[in-house]
Parts: sequence; structure tokens; C-alpha cells
Amino acid sequence: MTTPTPPSTRLIRETGFTYFPLAIVARLPFAMMVVGVLTLVVSARDSLSLGGFNSAMVGLGAACFGPLLGAAADRFGQRPVLLISGAANSAMLVLLAWVVYSTLPDAAVFAVSFLIGATAPQVSPMSRSRLVTIIAHRLAPARRERVFNSTMAYESAADEVVFIFGPFLVGVLATTLNPWAPVVGGAVLTLFFVSGFALHRTSVPAKSAAERAASLGPARELVRPALVVVVVGIFGVGLFFGAMLTSLTAFMTVYGHPEQAGLVYGVMGIGSAAFALGVALFPERFTRRARWLVFSVILFAGTLTLQLVGSVPGMMLALLAIGIGIGPTLVTQYSFGAERSPVGRSATVMTILGSAVIVGQSASSAFTGQFAEADGAAAALIVPSVAAGLVVLTGVVNWFLSRPNGAQAAADEELLEAEPAGSETLAPDQVPG
Repeated sequence: MTTPTPPSTRLIRETGFTYFPLAIVARLPFAMMVVGVLTLVVSARDSLSLGGFNSAMVGLGAACFGPLLGAAADRFGQRPVLLISGAANSAMLVLLAWVVYSTLPDAAVFAVSFLIGATAPQVSPMSRSRLVTIIAHRLAPARRERVFNSTMAYESAADEVVFIFGPFLVGVLATTLNPWAPVVGGAVLTLFFVSGFALHRTSVPAKSAAERAASLGPARELVRPALVVVVVGIFGVGLFFGAMLTSLTAFMTVYGHPEQAGLVYGVMGIGSAAFALGVALFPERFTRRARWLVFSVILFAGTLTLQLVGSVPGMMLALLAIGIGIGPTLVTQYSFGAERSPVGRSATVMTILGSAVIVGQSASSAFTGQFAEADGAAAALIVPSVAAGLVVLTGVVNWFLSRPNGAQAAADEELLEAEPAGSETLAPDQVPG
């Protein structure tokens, strides 16, 4: 008779030291796609509006197929889904680098951009799914709540940092090499690092039909108001990302350096990363619903200063202030999404949230590009304020839909007390959040 392995007290002991850096690099191409496509198309075909529309096509592809990839991973396992989507996505990125400089019509560029979004590997939600499963199945029960909360904060901060650093990397590659370098670089990163992430030993295997039936919440729970408001709120953050970068590109065009927009945009990541990673240090009395409101208001106030900016250094200062609001807001929204996911559908919810960011980013890139061409950079800089206003509005709605912190704590305590001994079969979504 074999002695059962005692539960672990440390997550990194179960994942290995290579997991976290691998998961961060593997999600970089996803953050580079929209900006890389925008930069390439604007440079190759000399049209900001065309670049914006192609960014929108990337978002449309992600919206149509992103959640389906998450559902496929639940059924067939993460490994085959990531390997196939990663290979296809690399091929589409390289194809775009050729098509955009060819004599093919704009419709061909639109089609390839759509396929880039459709095949985008969903690394971020699948990483969350892996870690939540490990926490639920392998960690000591007394450690699960604390590790779960810290892990969700880390994952959300990693996403936010990557979405800031991705455009910065695009700017570096486009400036130092060539406008096609970001999409080709994204293809290389996808081929090697997404494949490495897929083959990592933490990869979640397929569920049997019996396992899915035993651990799957009803689909109608995906449209509960408390979850929908999170999706709309994170969509608003995506709108801000796209509007900010596109209006910044128009702003930098006025100063004769549009290819440096990604570099300037990266300044926002300084305050954003610092405050996003610091969310785990906030006191419990500073509740998540309060954080959403406070930091979204900071974000909105920061965007209002964009109308006063008259130089590149001034723009950098404004972006530094805006970053203070955007980081903690995004972390909080992802935490709400994890907490409110129906049982057995966490991968689907996380994929929906990730898709909402890129859809919002793509849609606002297209709209803001049109606005910039028609009315100039100053008018385009109004759009980030509108997007930030939506984030504030959803924060207000979420305030009334959220249970007070005491009620949430009581619910978590009740769940822990009800947890059976030796709960290796505990569903991942039952981990308290």
C-alpha cells in the first residue's frame, strides 16, 4: 500500500520555477497583435483608418473564436489546443507581413487580420485555469484561500503589465528594425514560447464526459448581472487601451515620429505595474468594489489632462499618472471575474474577459483612427476619456451588485467549513476567492 503524497504548502513547488516566466513571455504575442497590426498597416499602406479597421478585425476574430478555444481546452485538454492555435497563429502573422506589402486588395489584409485574432492562443485564461486547478487539488486546505487570492492578483498584474509592455516592444522593434518586425517577432515568440507553455507539465488534461457533467455549472450563470458588469467593465479598459494608443499615434504623428508611439505608451506601464503588483498589499477594508471605483476615477481624471498636453514630455507625465489608475482597476476586474465564474466554467469566463480586452482595444482603435483622420489628434484624445468614463460607470453599477465585504468573508468561511477532508476532487471553481 502506497503512502499518499502530503499536500503542498507552496504553489511554486508544484509548478516549478520555469512556469511563471514561461507563462509571461507566452502571453506577450497576444498583447502585441493589435498594436503590431496597426503599426504595420499604417506604415505599409499609409492609412491610419485602414490600420484601425484591421486592428478591429483582429478583435473580431478573437471575439468569435477566443471563447471557443477555451471551451475546446476544457474538452480536449490545453496541450493540443495551444499547439494547433499557436502554429496557425504564427503562420497568419508571417502571412500578414507579406500580404500587406503585396498588391493584394485591402480585403485580403482584412481577412488575414481576422484569422490572426481567431487563432490567437489563449495563454492567459489557460494559465489561470492551471493554477486554480493546482491550488484546489494539490495545496493544503489551510493554504488555499490565501494562495488563491495572491495568485489571482499576480496573474491580473502580469496581464496588465504585458498589455503595457507589448505595445512598448512593438515600438522598439518598429523603430529599430522595420514595421514588419513586431508581427514577425510575435510569430517567433508564439511558435517557441506558446509551444513551450503547451508542453509544460502543468498543462490541464482533457475532462471526461462524466467529469464535465459533475463539475459544470449551468450556462445561464454566464449572463448573471454581477458577471456581465465585469465583462463590460473590462471591455471599457480595452476601449481605453485602443483609444489611448491610437490617439497617441496621431499625437506623435504631429511631432513627426508615429513609430515611437509604442515607446511613449510604455511610460504608462511604470505606475501601472507598480500599483498593480501592490494590490495584494492593500488592507482588506479597502474592498475590491471600492478599489474599482477609486482607481477608475483616477484613470478618468488622468485622461482629462490629455487635453492640456502640448509636448511629448507633457504626454509622458500624463501617461505616468494614468498608469496609477489603470493597473489596480484591471487587477480588480479580473479578481471579480474569477470569483464570479460559474462552477466548471472558469476557463470560459477568463477567455471571455481576455477577449473583451482585445475586442475593446480593436474597436476603439478603428473608431479613434477614423476620428483622428477626420478631426485631428486633439479631437482623438477625447476618446480615452469616454472609455474611462465607461469604466467608472460600470464600477458604480458593480458597487450595488457586490455583496459587502463581511458577507463575502462569511460565504468564504462557510465554503471552507463545508470542504471535505482530503478534497483532492474539489472543483477548481470552488476555491474561495
